[in-house]
Amino acid sequence: MSEENITSQDIEMNVTDHISELRRRVIWTLLFFIAFFIVGFLYHKPLLLYFIENLPFELNMTSPGEIIWIVFTVASVIAITGTLPVLCLQVWLFVKPALTPKERRVSLAYIPAVFLLFAGGLTFGYIVFVQFILPFLLNLNNGLFNEIFTVERYFRFLFRVTIPFAVLFEIPIIIMFLTSLGIVNPEFLVKVRKYAYFILVIIGTIISPPDFILQLVVAVPLILLYEVSIVLSRMVYRKKLKNHKEFMEKDL
Repeated sequence: MSEENITSQDIEMNVTDHISELRRRVIWTLLFFIAFFIVGFLYHKPLLLYFIENLPFELNMTSPGEIIWIVFTVASVIAITGTLPVLCLQVWLFVKPALTPKERRVSLAYIPAVFLLFAGGLTFGYIVFVQFILPFLLNLNNGLFNEIFTVERYFRFLFRVTIPFAVLFEIPIIIMFLTSLGIVNPEFLVKVRKYAYFILVIIGTIISPPDFILQLVVAVPLILLYEVSIVLSRMVYRKKLKNHKEFMEKDL
């Protein structure tokens, strides 16, 4: 057998092994998602009671399908939140053989940070919704019209506010990861800062009602997150330059 045939077979086996490994990681992630979804489905009632216990109005149902929608949505949010660290761990295990021991330690620390930021974003979004957005909208009516709130529309509006916050709170981790890969650097982030501010203000405007104060309440934390991302990017970039310098000096 020629050397070219052996090389071709080795490459094919390597690709097959990687595909099998990826499939196994995906299956494990899906199993955890299903498990968390079942937990969310079984214990959705205490969570829903927590969401509605202090509401200054009653929620109404217009069809049986509404309760099905809200239960499945709540179970899905719980499943996504619970599965997120598992997904990150499976990705880390998949790329682990290609990482150095130091890179493994550093990248492993991203996993709890991703989960905590996502959960923190959900919590912050819920606080903003309950403390600022909802009272503003109720005061805007000021008894002019009868208020009839349906379960589906209320929770759809709630998730529209909270879930974007959960995603946007991942900005620091994403920036750190992209900096470690060399895709972005602190100078680039500072250079595009005004454009980033503009985009974040637009997002804050979309999430919040048309009130300047509420838009500031939503936009300012997002801008602070971007500034924190720049600081973290500088830390990662300096460490990367230091490691590169030490590597070059060792070679010399």
